[in-house]
Amino acid sequence: MEDTLPTQRPAPLAGLRIIEISSFVAAPLCGLTLAQLGAEVIRVDPIGGAADYHRWPVTADGESIYWTGLNRGKRSLACDMRSPEGQRLIQRLITAPGPGGGILVTNAGGRSWLGHDRLAELRPDVITLEVLGRHDGSAGVDYTVNAGLGFPCITGPLEHSGAVNHVLPAWDVICGIYAALAVATAVRRRDATGAGERIVLPLEDVALATAGTLGYLTEPQINGTDRPATGNA
Repeated sequence: MEDTLPTQRPAPLAGLRIIEISSFVAAPLCGLTLAQLGAEVIRVDPIGGAADYHRWPVTADGESIYWTGLNRGKRSLACDMRSPEGQRLIQRLITAPGPGGGILVTNAGGRSWLGHDRLAELRPDVITLEVLGRHDGSAGVDYTVNAGLGFPCITGPLEHSGAVNHVLPAWDVICGIYAALAVATAVRRRDATGAGERIVLPLEDVALATAGTLGYLTEPQINGTDRPATGNA
């Protein structure tokens, strides 16, 4: 009996081309997830690298282990984003023809040339996903959002009177997975209807929705009691 190798099936998102303009955790993790599912993800950075290019932890040679982990499996392009020529180049890359193209993932807000309406002028069925800090567009990162929700006050031993934070950017990670799901859903809708999509995903909304799903918001509303610190588990 001859041994036969299993037939390699095509990856679920093979054929998609996604342009990612991002930094830190949530948006890069979105791109990473889509790349691992077979999409071609092209990360575009300013010349010299984005703000997370040298982020800790690093190797003895100063290479960011963090950056490498979040960007494996992607293609890379460095471009002068401040120049009109660089901006037009990125716009053409995002809106290039083809059924699998026309997709942008970013957390680089406040750039009109990257806005959904501007890109839709060049490709009406474009899909854009923008990760924000807060719903109103103001800044927010995992650690400030976590503190705002009050989780440090219910973490740690009962006898400890102060707030206890943690270093794992859990909301960023959850947001990145939600973002990847949102992109995949928008692609399915576009395949069915031909319509593009503008997706805005605030990190704070992700945290509030998750806390609500797990009962952290409902418990005090129903029982009228505050949740005490219950340890770290």
